[in-house]
Amino acid sequence: MAQSSQQAAVEDDVEKDEEEDDGTAVLDENGVFVLTDQNFDFFTADKDIVLLEFYAPWCGHCKAFAPEYEQLAAALAEDSPPIPVAKIDATTAPGLASRFDVSGYPTLKILKKGKPVDYDGARTKDAIMERVREVAEPGWAPPPEATIVLTTNDFDSVVNEAEIILVEFYAPWCGHCKRLAPEYEKAAQELAKRSPPIPLAKVDATAESALMSRFQVSGYPTLKIFRKGRAYEYNGPRDKYGIVSHMIAQAGPASEQLHSARQLQALLGQGTSVISVGAFSGQDSSGYKLYMDTANTLRDEFQLYHTFDTTIKRAMKVADDQVLSLLPERFYSTFEPKSYSMHIEDDTGEDELRNFVVNHAIPLVGQRTRDNEQKLYKDRHPLVVVFYGIDFSFDYRKATQFWRKKVLTVAKEFPEMTFAIADEEEYGTELSQLGLGESGEEVNVAIFDSGDRKFIMEPVEFDSDALQDFVLAFKKGQLKPVIRSQPVPKTQKGPVHVVVGKTFEHVVLDLTRHVLLELYAPWCGHCKKLQPVYERLASQLSGREDLIVAKMDATANDILHAAYKAEGFPTILLAVRGRKDSPIRFEGENRDLESLSRFVEEHIGEVDSTKDEL
Repeated sequence: MAQSSQQAAVEDDVEKDEEEDDGTAVLDENGVFVLTDQNFDFFTADKDIVLLEFYAPWCGHCKAFAPEYEQLAAALAEDSPPIPVAKIDATTAPGLASRFDVSGYPTLKILKKGKPVDYDGARTKDAIMERVREVAEPGWAPPPEATIVLTTNDFDSVVNEAEIILVEFYAPWCGHCKRLAPEYEKAAQELAKRSPPIPLAKVDATAESALMSRFQVSGYPTLKIFRKGRAYEYNGPRDKYGIVSHMIAQAGPASEQLHSARQLQALLGQGTSVISVGAFSGQDSSGYKLYMDTANTLRDEFQLYHTFDTTIKRAMKVADDQVLSLLPERFYSTFEPKSYSMHIEDDTGEDELRNFVVNHAIPLVGQRTRDNEQKLYKDRHPLVVVFYGIDFSFDYRKATQFWRKKVLTVAKEFPEMTFAIADEEEYGTELSQLGLGESGEEVNVAIFDSGDRKFIMEPVEFDSDALQDFVLAFKKGQLKPVIRSQPVPKTQKGPVHVVVGKTFEHVVLDLTRHVLLELYAPWCGHCKKLQPVYERLASQLSGREDLIVAKMDATANDILHAAYKAEGFPTILLAVRGRKDSPIRFEGENRDLESLSRFVEEHIGEVDSTKDEL
């Protein structure tokens, strides 16, 4: 078939560029144009629409998608006018990857008159082709932004009227904000379709300093949920589907109303968690309003209920404005009451009510599970966990309670500590990491302390005396923490020093030297992209005897120092000599050689950029 004039013109441009060989030449691989940091703007400048794929050579999904993408290129080349299809190796074009906020592979974008349109549909030729042709229509324009832009002038009038609204405080220069922006907008579009809609808004905190100060915004992006003008922390996910799901849940009631005593009995008889129930005369009572305000601050962590029903009040033996924390039947014991009670007085504050719910949210010995560990047990240290086969069904309940009673007799003696049981099968991976996976014992025990320190009870026949001896040894400081660690390297190969759990303190906390540390995950695409840059940086700095450039697999090694925790991958920290307790985090948007060199230079002195091993 004869080529169109536009396609011929594209190929003429390619030939001309190849002859000039000035970095703007564009190669064609099986009908797909190969773009780079150098030739991208030159190639796209005069084109109404271009389909872009950002890929990584090592990415399995990219390799599987390649034949489909080439078929797509051939099909779109036949359009009139033809639509160019291009690909970009994001690992060798970091400038473009950053410019287009690429965070995964493959990423598809449709460039319409120089402006990117995200593609998040199916990765099939037909689906992509349909969307590209739709965007290519002369009259097509992106839908208006669903995210509401707020300023000081209209913030209160919008937020105070909303039953619920999510607000993002951002900075235009913030890399995290830029990565969140497309996900946030997609979530806004999705939530706007609901009935009633759930609005999402954003505030440029750098331009609205009064709002930034008013809501104590200290980092970017900061997200807050507002209900009729009152702010609550947003602790949900930051991707489209996560935001949508979380906000739908947040739009529901913070406390569920109970209508019958049978409903309450089912919660206690079949439930696995402590529940809080407030009894009130009606929705207009001040006690109910305080309870609901408090419930909104606790809804992500605890199960809260309320009732106006007189039969339920009689069954619970409570009066109006009384709140109960009730144990489920499986956790009843002779060592604690089945319920705790608090009466809401005229001067009762929200903090007082909140503390009551939080303090009675777990039994003396409850069950730690994957579902509740972050909500109920994360910050309760020291935490003593007893692992064994747990099953509260009728046939196995007696055996489960047999071991739990032995734990109860010890737990009552140490009220300053938290005790829990956990199913050994559910926590098989954790037991292996603790070195207890092959202990051969029916019951195993670990103590989790602050700073991620973990202590294990040596395998012994379990009973209350053995558990008490173990807890006392912990309290006296006689136990050594377990450190999960890869094997210590016999030799250090290459310019980057490999750190493992067992060598962390010796290397990173060495008071005589600065240490630049990368915390990475083997599966992380950004980490793989950073690797050659980081090695070049290490080569440049190899002559400095006062500095070590190091890396550590944070998924396979424990770090017992909270200041060195990874906040996503890769995390880059500079441990300055003499200030090891407060490492400096690299917050730059670009992880290129120049930016990393400047980061080191700003904090510990000049970097010799003339030294480089290629």
